[in-house]
Amino acid sequence: MNIAVIGAGAAGFFAAISAKQHHPEAVVHLFEKTNKVLAKVRISGGGRCNVTHACFDNDLLIRHYPRGEKFLKKSFHQFQVQDTIDWFTNRGVALKTEKDQRMFPTTDDSSSIVDALTSAYKNLGGQLHMQSAISTLTPKNPGFEAIVNSQTHFFDRVIIATGGAPKEAGLQWLKRLGHNIVMPVPSLFTFNLPHHPVTELMGAVAPHVKVRVEGEKFVSKGPLLITHWGMSGPAILKLSAFSARLLAECQYETTFVVSWLGDSTEDHVRALFEDQIKHKPMAQLSSFRLPEVPKRLWLYLLDTLDIPSDKRWNEFSKKHRNQLLNALLYDRYQMSGKTTFKEEFVTCGGVSLSDVDPHTLESKRQNGLYFAGEVLDIDGVTGGFNFQAAWTTGFIAGKLQSRA
Repeated sequence: MNIAVIGAGAAGFFAAISAKQHHPEAVVHLFEKTNKVLAKVRISGGGRCNVTHACFDNDLLIRHYPRGEKFLKKSFHQFQVQDTIDWFTNRGVALKTEKDQRMFPTTDDSSSIVDALTSAYKNLGGQLHMQSAISTLTPKNPGFEAIVNSQTHFFDRVIIATGGAPKEAGLQWLKRLGHNIVMPVPSLFTFNLPHHPVTELMGAVAPHVKVRVEGEKFVSKGPLLITHWGMSGPAILKLSAFSARLLAECQYETTFVVSWLGDSTEDHVRALFEDQIKHKPMAQLSSFRLPEVPKRLWLYLLDTLDIPSDKRWNEFSKKHRNQLLNALLYDRYQMSGKTTFKEEFVTCGGVSLSDVDPHTLESKRQNGLYFAGEVLDIDGVTGGFNFQAAWTTGFIAGKLQSRA
C-alpha cells in the first residue's frame, strides 16, 4: 500500500508516524513543499515547544476549542493528553508541567520534540520528500493520482495535513474535491491600540483580568500584557479566539472592556476604598497597592481621571471614587487592528467538520482521503491545545480506518 501524507508539520509528521506504525508493510511518503519541517514546533513557546496542556478530563479539555469542541470529544477518546505524554516519554523526552498547566520538554528546547518526531519516522522507514509540492490530486476510485514536482504518482490512501490557510483561495483544491470550506479568518491575535497612552506602560502585566467585547456575552479571564502596540497575554488571546469571526466581521474595529480586578464587584471595590479612608486617611493614593493592578497601571488610571496621585484618602471625593471604580471594573478601549504571530499564525476555518468522520478522520466526500490538524475547522486557545489537536487527529488519521 502506498500512502501519501501532505504537509510535514506537527499533524503531518504524527500522521505519517502513525500510518507506518499501524501499517508497517506500507510505503509512507511525507511531502513538504518548503525546505523546513515542523516549523511551528521549532518556534512555539519561545523555542521551547508547548507540547500539550495538563488537562486530563476530556470534558474540560474540549472547552478550550472555540471550533471543534464536539468533534474532538469523540476523537480524544482514541488519543488524549496522557497518550501524548506517554508517546514522548517512551522516546526519551520527559515533559514538565508549569504553573499555568502548560507542558514543555524538560530540556526547554523544541529541538527535543523535533528530534523525537524525525527520528521516530526515520526509524520506522518512512520516506520524507522536501520541496515537493503536490500540484494536483485526482481521485481514481480507488486511490489517487498526484502530480508532485511535475511527476505523476499513485497512492492508495492520502492524508492531508497542510495546516491553516490564511485565505480561502488556499483551500480551493479541497473544495474541488467536493468538500465544504469554512472561510478562514485569523485566531489568536493581540488587540492593537494605535497611539493610545496606555501603551506607554508596555511590559506591565495585570495577572487576573476579565475582558470582553462590548455588547457580547463571551468573557475571557487571565493575565493581560500591555505592549507597545496594544494589549496581549492569555486573556486577550483567548478572547480573540472565541470572538474570531465577530472581530473579523467588524474588521477589527470595536470596543472591548477590561476589569482589572477580575471578578471583583462594585461593592467589593467600594469596601476597599472605605477601608482605606477609615484606617489610612492621611495616606496618599499613590501608595495604595492592589495585587491585581501593577503600580504603573494604578498611577496611569489616576492620571487619566485627573486625580492627583498625592491626594490623601480623606480628600477622596465620592465623584472620584465612582470614576476610579468604573476605571477598575469597566475600563473601555477601542481596538483598531490586530497583530498575529506570523510563523505561529492560527486560523479559524478550513475543511468543514460535517465532511469528516471524527472517529476515523476520513472524508465523507472521498473514500481513502483523510485529514489532520489545522486544515480542519478546528482551533484551540493558547496553551498547548492546538498541538494536542494535531497529535490526536494525526494519530487517528494515520490508522487509515474506513468509515463504517
